[in-house]
Amino acid sequence: MKRLMVLDALLKDVGRGARQYWVLLDPDDFSLREASRIAKAAESTGGAHAVLVGGSLLHNNSFDAFVKSVRRNLSIPVILFPGDATQLSAHADALLYLSLISGRNPVNLIGEHVKAAPIIRKLGIEPIATAYMLVESGTVSSVEFMSNTRPLPRAKADIAAAHALAGQYMGMKVVYLEAGSGAPQPVPGEMIRKVKQLIDIPLIVGGGIRDAETARAILEAGADVIVTGNMLQKKNGVEAMRRIGAVVNGFGKQGPTI
Repeated sequence: MKRLMVLDALLKDVGRGARQYWVLLDPDDFSLREASRIAKAAESTGGAHAVLVGGSLLHNNSFDAFVKSVRRNLSIPVILFPGDATQLSAHADALLYLSLISGRNPVNLIGEHVKAAPIIRKLGIEPIATAYMLVESGTVSSVEFMSNTRPLPRAKADIAAAHALAGQYMGMKVVYLEAGSGAPQPVPGEMIRKVKQLIDIPLIVGGGIRDAETARAILEAGADVIVTGNMLQKKNGVEAMRRIGAVVNGFGKQGPTI
């Protein structure tokens, strides 16, 4: 199967004012069968533009099989969202090459990247240099704990904007504001606006987005990509995904989006 150039497609959409919706699947949360089913639903009825795969702490030792199962029968890209250099698979189309620039832990700034780089090249996965930034959400997230870094203060939008601009100047291709999986609060709208005003690269926002209303508010604040994940474990998760996808795909268009 010919690989999809994920960054090119994202830049094209952002350039014409469109938004994207990405669905995140953590191998620790779903069986292979469940993940495959949700991935298909994300494309067929959820309006998703890509499926992310990854997690902060993997108990599942079948990462490659998980990615392969998700990738099967999908026409949208599968993007790795790796917690470390072990979360790599040749079955993915691309990888968010995450540098945790909100923290000061060298392992997450460059250490894991050095270990992963030769493998990524060998596997032929498209790496997307990503300025990854944790944002305070009201609880300690898995990423915060595992990375041993402090998140950016919610009330300090200017600090977040300066970090994002520094990431762009360092050559990052996208900025990712992350409130954390299962976050009680999403990234504040004011922070999204401040970041978007300063950068010229796509802005991804994830964490704490569980419904269409929250997704719409984050899009209106300036996000180019919405990411949801934890909500898929809920009973109405697939329906919520469909509603959020409708909002993202209808954003800026006339008429109802739900």
